Parts: sequence; structure tokens; C-alpha cells
Amino acid sequence: MQKLNFPSYTFRFKNSENKVSIFDEIRKKFMLMTPEEWVRQNVVRFLLEEKKYPKSYINVEKIIRMNGLTKRYDIVVFQPNGKIFLLIECKAPEVPISQNTFDQIARYNMVLEAEFLMVTNGLNHYFCMMDYEKEQYQFLKDLPEFTSI
Repeated sequence: MQKLNFPSYTFRFKNSENKVSIFDEIRKKFMLMTPEEWVRQNVVRFLLEEKKYPKSYINVEKIIRMNGLTKRYDIVVFQPNGKIFLLIECKAPEVPISQNTFDQIARYNMVLEAEFLMVTNGLNHYFCMMDYEKEQYQFLKDLPEFTSI
């Protein structure tokens, strides 16, 4: 597994028919290990262990409908009131974070209206806070911890 720009976490793996899977604590099942899934699982651990977000507020890979199209977001964190606090787009480490990546998460966020956005390929992380009144976003150094939601 490629070393990512996250603390080291312990994961559960299984090998079946020469395919490695990683256990997803949120979906409660083993997922085929791809470079993007490796990033996604590290982000989930980061949210749980570093930011102390409750597991019950995190959703992974759910379908959203946009302009008649079916899309799938990577990770969202809900607020206690049910609104979306954080929307995260994960890319494989070899995929550079580009304007296209930001355009993708912006399109998803037009539907989801998250307060914060995170874009990562596991090596580079970008955090933004949305300002809907001014129709702009502000880059941040880090995400807030759960206590400040």
C-alpha cells in the first residue's frame, strides 16, 4: 500500500481469489482494495480518530441525483440537525488534484450544500469553507474538530 499523508492507522484486510479487500467501518463490509478506496478508508479513519466525528454522522459512497444523472459522492459528514457539514471527494494518489476535481465537488455541492469541502488524493489535502451569501469559498489549513460543529 502506498504511504499517504495521514497518520498510520490499523486496517482489516482479507484476500480472496487473489484480490485484496479492506474493511469499511462505516459500510460495515469489505470493499475491493483500489487506490481510491485506500484513500477513502484513510480519510474515514482521519475523521474518526483525529477529528473525533461520530461514526453515526458519516456516510460513504451514496447516490445523489443531479440534473437527471445519478452520481455517487465519496464521503459526507452530517450535522446533528441532518444538514451536511462536510463533503469529501477522494481521488487515487496518482490522480493530481486539478480544477476538474474542484468542479466535480462544486457540482455535487450545488445539490448537497455542505458547509465545508475537502478534496484529497491522499497526498495533498485541500479544505474549504463555503460562504453561500457571498457565493464564494475560503481555503482553510485544516477541518474543524467535531466539538465545533
